Amino acid sequence: MKRREFIAALAATVALPAARAFAAAEPDVFTVYKDPNCGCCSLWADAYKQAGYRVEIVKERDLISFKQKLGVPLDIQGCHTAVYRGQFLEGHVPLEAARMLETRTDLAGLVVPGMPSGSLGMGNDPSASYDVIGVGRDGKTSVFLEVRPKA
Repeated sequence: MKRREFIAALAATVALPAARAFAAAEPDVFTVYKDPNCGCCSLWADAYKQAGYRVEIVKERDLISFKQKLGVPLDIQGCHTAVYRGQFLEGHVPLEAARMLETRTDLAGLVVPGMPSGSLGMGNDPSASYDVIGVGRDGKTSVFLEVRPKA
């Protein structure tokens, strides 16, 4: 086997589980993968339900591997992972960012790193300040939305 063939075969093997994860999720349902013991994830999912989205919760014990399969960068991972219309939302992504993502097919998903105090599901504090990171299909990241206190 030539080097290029080996690399192509390896890439296909890595991409297949992520494709299965996306295929398993219904296109118009937020499928939220969360640790069975996490409460803030449920609060975040409830906010999406209240906003009119259909939400399904899947209890997942091996979230790190799942996130890796989807292409969520390890250094900026958040709490839970949702899959919606072929894109991921990682962590406490606010509703306005998710709505904006629907028009951005160049992005694999959005990430709110860690668990910022005051973010959606973490207290909804109007003085919260954090960034929503966009992850391109090429893996590159950039600030997608700055969440800052309202004046």
